[in-house]
Amino acid sequence: MSQKISLPKRKTMLFLATIVLVLTLNLQTFAHFQMILPSIDVLEDEDNKTIELQLIFTHPSEASHTMDMEIPRKFGVYHQGRHKDLTSTLEQIEFANAKAWKTSYPIRGLGDFVFYLKPQPYWEPMDDTYITQITKIVVNSMGVPTDWDVELGLEAEIVPLTRPYGLWSGNVFQGIVKQNGVAVPFAEIEIEHLNAEAFSGLNDSQYRFPTSAHPTQIIKADQNGVFTFGIPKAGWWGFAALLEGEQIQGQSQELGAVMWIKAYDI
Repeated sequence: MSQKISLPKRKTMLFLATIVLVLTLNLQTFAHFQMILPSIDVLEDEDNKTIELQLIFTHPSEASHTMDMEIPRKFGVYHQGRHKDLTSTLEQIEFANAKAWKTSYPIRGLGDFVFYLKPQPYWEPMDDTYITQITKIVVNSMGVPTDWDVELGLEAEIVPLTRPYGLWSGNVFQGIVKQNGVAVPFAEIEIEHLNAEAFSGLNDSQYRFPTSAHPTQIIKADQNGVFTFGIPKAGWWGFAALLEGEQIQGQSQELGAVMWIKAYDI
């Protein structure tokens, strides 16, 4: 014999279901982004030569939701033909109520310092998949270009065709999406501006998006894996190429190639 649900109880269940749906849609509106956030992107004579770096896994554009990040599998820097493993220097911190990491690094010499990160896979229950975003950022010393376009041979990698620093808003940024050293035709790239409230100290000005489609820009690479994006605003911009990785414990893995750049107003 079936049991009828009272009207108040049905209303409560409907309300709870609506809340869950709204929260799910809100979280899905914003893309996951692994960040390597340096205290400065280009060092000049007068700058402190020891920079601070934060490793944060977040939604940078608007959601201000940050995920717990386990100790990375590898974090290092490449400069003029040499790699240095910095994983052991990482110190756990809390950022926006989530686990993140930080370290400091003394910049010695001129040229480009390419920082790279391979995080632990992150299980995203809403997408029923693991997410692993292999991330790069270039910090420059004294404006001397040396290694900004180097290919590190990472499992997933954006190799820049545009120098990824000293950029103006209005410039075009280009890169090649590669997986295991091979260009990925028609790869999908998500792009977000660092705008979330949690990063308010780093934003020139936080702004409200006109629609829910605006926070995450989506473009595709061409048949050679090359993508192009016109930078509309100053600040930090993240590019995440979404690739298919090997399964982990029978579950799918979204493998991301991520790169961060910073633009300035002229």
